[in-house]
Order: sequence, then structure tokens, then C-alpha cells
Amino acid sequence: MQYLLDTHVLIWWITSDNRLSETAKKLIKNCQNNIYWSVASSWEISIKYALGKLDFDESPETLLPSELEKNHIETLAIQNDHAFLAGELPFHHKDPFDRMLIAQARIEHFGIISNDSKLKLYAVDSYW
Repeated sequence: MQYLLDTHVLIWWITSDNRLSETAKKLIKNCQNNIYWSVASSWEISIKYALGKLDFDESPETLLPSELEKNHIETLAIQNDHAFLAGELPFHHKDPFDRMLIAQARIEHFGIISNDSKLKLYAVDSYW
């Protein structure tokens, strides 16, 4: 299977946060799964870090590439079709980063690993 990580999932994964569900841990650890990370999430983390909402020992531009490589997580770029669909989605979810993840998951046929209950309002498979 192929899964896209929600932003909080990678943060909780790399910080060993106990809020990460057992299902999420198993999906990420399973070497038969392909795990993806959206560039939109890198953007979101960079903004939160600059605002002081995230406290990492390293900057996101140093930390994220190293963690993605170490955990065998592929980066998913934002394409025009992702952006167009994100703009067309119903406004159940107003967060632009989450809307992009939903669009990417739908177009790429990925499940999303997330604890965000609003994802169930869209035609996307979410796992928690």
C-alpha cells in the first residue's frame, strides 16, 4: 500500500510522541508499504518553526531531509492537478495544507495516515 503522512504524524514519529497510534506506527514500520511526505507539509513545518510553534534541535531544512531519508519516506511534490483539486474541494476543511494532502491522496490513490477526523468527509481513505 501507499500512504501519505499528515504533518503531525511525522513530527510525532520522529519525536517518539505517545500520541501516535499503534496502527500508524505499524503502517510506517511495515517495509512493504510505501510512505510519502508532501512538500506542503515541509512548508507547513517551516512556517510553524519560524513562528516558534515547533521546537526542534535543528532547523526543518536540516532535520526533515535527514529524517525522511533515515525512515525511507519518499517526498511527494505538488503538481498542478493537486493544486486545482485542492481549490475545488468542499470547504469541510479550511486548512490549506490539509486540503492539499487530501487532493494529493485522492489523485495519487494514497491512504492518509492522520488522526484528523475531518478527512472522513472527503473521498479519501484515512488510517489511525
